[in-house]
Amino acid sequence: MKPINVKEKFGKFDKQWHPHQIATVDNMQVILAKIQGEFVWHAHEDEDELFFVQKGTLEMHFRTGVEIVKQGEIIVVPKGVEHCPKSQGDEEVHVLLFEKLNTKHTGEVQHQKTQTTYPRI
Repeated sequence: MKPINVKEKFGKFDKQWHPHQIATVDNMQVILAKIQGEFVWHAHEDEDELFFVQKGTLEMHFRTGVEIVKQGEIIVVPKGVEHCPKSQGDEEVHVLLFEKLNTKHTGEVQHQKTQTTYPRI
């Protein structure tokens, strides 16, 4: 029951597209990730995902268009919606995500960027 300094936690890792867990809330997890470039098109059939942009600008690509999410803003991707997070240019984006503990990193898609475990920091 101690405060978590999110900025300090972001300073503990450099690897991009590799989520790190900082807290759990019931059956949910709070994770941090650094992203740059384009991720993987995927969906989570049974789980929503909340992205909170801590630094930079996130492009959330959907099959129907793109939503621009700026620093200090959130976007919720509903379960079953195919999406592909992307940074703008060479910018590194820092995101805080809130999702169920059993959410697979890239849904049912297997890719070289897929992570199966999230280190706790």
